[in-house]
Amino acid sequence: MPAAVPATPRSRVVVLLSGTGSLCAALLAGASPGSPLQVVAVGSDRAGAPGLAHAAATGVPTFVTAVADHPDRAAWDRALADELAVHRPDWVVCAGFMRLLGPAVLGAFGGRVVNAHPSLLPRFPGAHAVRDALAAGVTTTGATVHLVDAGLDTGPVLAQRPVPVLPGDDEAALHERIKTVERELLVQTVAGLATGALLTSPGTEETSR
Repeated sequence: MPAAVPATPRSRVVVLLSGTGSLCAALLAGASPGSPLQVVAVGSDRAGAPGLAHAAATGVPTFVTAVADHPDRAAWDRALADELAVHRPDWVVCAGFMRLLGPAVLGAFGGRVVNAHPSLLPRFPGAHAVRDALAAGVTTTGATVHLVDAGLDTGPVLAQRPVPVLPGDDEAALHERIKTVERELLVQTVAGLATGALLTSPGTEETSR
């Protein structure tokens, strides 16, 4: 009888979020027993973030590292790096995490921190990407998954997917369509990183109308 083939280890993923956690929920749903991903912890900078409650309800450990609990941003960054290290992640995924990571986290996990962003970077970085796209009058925006560096949404792009701007779109309607694409793209990209089959950027660009 042939020997059993050892199971391939699943990549350990820690998710960081600040709000409702819809991106995190997609990762949790995508990390089924047969997938290459295992979400081992979910953390936040906000104790009341609804995404934490959802993660806890699925049995995933959660933690909070709040900026207000530390004397300055550097101390917070060191504390977050220490907390992340406890969970031994292969990948740290920022899924609606509204804080810039500092040298302690990036020094410990550089090249292994992934972020999802609701535009086709490098256009419209920052917290108001959807609003900025509408104000610029583009006909196409989209979602990006990229590696995190010390800049504001400036890290290397891993994957992008376009989303058309429809006549009459407001910020809420457009953002909802982007989030639908963003969730799928994030799960696919992190799975690709976990297996080594990294997704590549399609090279789409936003265009003015």
